[in-house]
Amino acid sequence: MGKTVNKTVNIALTMGDPAGIGPEIIVRILADNRWRNRAEFTVYGAPEIIEFNRRKFAPQIELKVCETTALQMNDIQPGIASAQGGKAAYDTITRATLDALDGKVDAVVTAPMNKLAVNLAGIPFTGHTERIAELCGVKDFAMMQSAGDLRVAFVTTHIPLAEVPQACTGERIAVVAKLLHQACRQENIANPKLAAAAINPHAGENGWMGREDEEVVKPVLEKLRSQNICIDGPFPPDTMFIESVRRKYDGILSMYHDQGHIPFKMLAFDRGVNSTLGLPIIRTSPDHGTAYEIAYQGKADLGSMSAAIELAVIRAEHRRKQQGE
Repeated sequence: MGKTVNKTVNIALTMGDPAGIGPEIIVRILADNRWRNRAEFTVYGAPEIIEFNRRKFAPQIELKVCETTALQMNDIQPGIASAQGGKAAYDTITRATLDALDGKVDAVVTAPMNKLAVNLAGIPFTGHTERIAELCGVKDFAMMQSAGDLRVAFVTTHIPLAEVPQACTGERIAVVAKLLHQACRQENIANPKLAAAAINPHAGENGWMGREDEEVVKPVLEKLRSQNICIDGPFPPDTMFIESVRRKYDGILSMYHDQGHIPFKMLAFDRGVNSTLGLPIIRTSPDHGTAYEIAYQGKADLGSMSAAIELAVIRAEHRRKQQGE
């Protein structure tokens, strides 16, 4: 007999940069209460800043808050990057990640941070993904962007274009393909079907436009197929995202940042979700930035953050179900 499964999952929502739209969109979304029978939420951050936004945008709701910083409203200026705000955001994701590792929450949804603000605080910082992976002690991880049935995982991300061919090793491609396959299964797709983009235009034209696809990509895809991972390609990148192609697949493997980010954001900018694959915890985030120019004005679109929360809830429910079996 399996274990008794708690029907509601516990989700940590980090406030992100306190001068950005993060605190605002969190309280506005929670006012909807659409997950009331599926999840409980704890907002991680500065209590005074979260309370300020609650009173302004959703005074009718009550929030559970985990204090990660004593930052006050008079310590920041909405819409302006600052060292104080960057340090507070950094401390907040650190605490939420550690709580997830300790099993205190089932997933973490991170509101947007500003890299400049964190670096102004004297903390070397390249992004949420890298910091959370560091805390988790994980080296094999990957970024995935998703919106409904559209899922794109990246072999490389924040590196110069000139370094992409050397970074797209067979080993790295295999790691990300397996992480993408696993992510699809965590969304209740029993037999995921994947597609891989080529590194070169026209998939290298059989080697006449670059040898990487012939010598690296094709052999590793063949090896993955022998390991019962269904993956087609490599496809010419310029046709990967047309509807007749992308709708055949549950996930797309992109070789570098702009190859996947540009088409994805054209198709799903207002509802895209960024998640980190390969972690021992569940982490998602909206696919947009701090939007300083509209912070604290009630203008921020809620679609991407709502989608990030929904995906975190789905994955947490899936994990909870597996643990109860």
